[in-house]
Amino acid sequence: MEIPFNEFKKKYRQKKGKIDSAIKSVLESGYYILGDKVKKFEEEFARYIGTKHAIGVANGLEALQISLLSMGIGKGDEVITTPHSAVATTLAIVAVGAKPIFVDIDEYYHLDKNKMEEKITDRTKAIIPVHLFGQAVEIDSIIKIAEKHKLAVIEDAAQAHGAKFKSKKVGSFGDTGCFSFYPTKNLGSFGDAGMIVTNDDVLAEKCRMIRNYGQKNRYEHEIYGINSRLSELQASILSVELPELDKSNTKRQKVAETYAKELVDIKQITLPKKRNNADPVYHLFVIETEKRDELQKYLLEKGVTTLIHYPIPIHKQKCLKEYSDKPLPIAEEKAKKILSLPIHPYLSKKEVEYICKHIKKFFHEKK
Repeated sequence: MEIPFNEFKKKYRQKKGKIDSAIKSVLESGYYILGDKVKKFEEEFARYIGTKHAIGVANGLEALQISLLSMGIGKGDEVITTPHSAVATTLAIVAVGAKPIFVDIDEYYHLDKNKMEEKITDRTKAIIPVHLFGQAVEIDSIIKIAEKHKLAVIEDAAQAHGAKFKSKKVGSFGDTGCFSFYPTKNLGSFGDAGMIVTNDDVLAEKCRMIRNYGQKNRYEHEIYGINSRLSELQASILSVELPELDKSNTKRQKVAETYAKELVDIKQITLPKKRNNADPVYHLFVIETEKRDELQKYLLEKGVTTLIHYPIPIHKQKCLKEYSDKPLPIAEEKAKKILSLPIHPYLSKKEVEYICKHIKKFFHEKK
């Protein structure tokens, strides 16, 4: 059996008629940038998340970057974030000239709220927590700390479309929430795309201007801006995908339940923990094992593709070498053990059982 990590072809085949029709409608309209399709999807996504505004942008990194710019954060400022995420989270901070301040992670792979305050200085302007792997951080505690120190909170929800904390969708807690619609995401486009959500009218207006060269009216550039616009094509596809998001998230949750049930008795594996008051959507299902590399190789030989999210902590990346001498022991240790198993709405029960069978077999043979 061959089980790839993602199933983009199967996704397209199942929705071909609707997707082809959406694309055709854009091509026939002759309008490709910031038109009715973008406006429609922005309104739909804002309703789904539960915010007043949604601003479509080119990708998740620039959603974070534009959020920072809209708050006036730049050179000389510090932004607290996690070392365990896609590097885009930190690149957005660097892109505006600010300095990332890394805080080690907790047992859920999230920014450890108990270690944050010791990193706050008079230069700290914001916190970027990441709702990693589809599970909410303890966002209310982070917001309390931010309010105490008068800091902005920018939620990186790139992996958590539809995830909830205390029955409220992530992305709607902070000053802004930032999403990626990269093809692998729970709500994935057929290319790069992103979104900023907010309840703040002023920030929303600034974000709309910044994404489009800093202009409110054509050729009148009131503030510094960049080019980061959600395309009509991607917006039309995402409008097809959004009504199916909760259903596909439920399928991911069922796969996660099967993994947890089948693998719970393997003592050499640590299964992902579920945070109290959180409803995860399992963008990824990440296990830990001391025999990670051996297991990954073994599963590949059986036709199962797995990935590592992420093998190198952000502060250890060569492009950020000035931070590499600052030890973050939990993130560094977990990076050696973590392994992401396939999890998506198109994974069959038979395939999940096949994966679990061979994981069990691997550890049985290692006894």
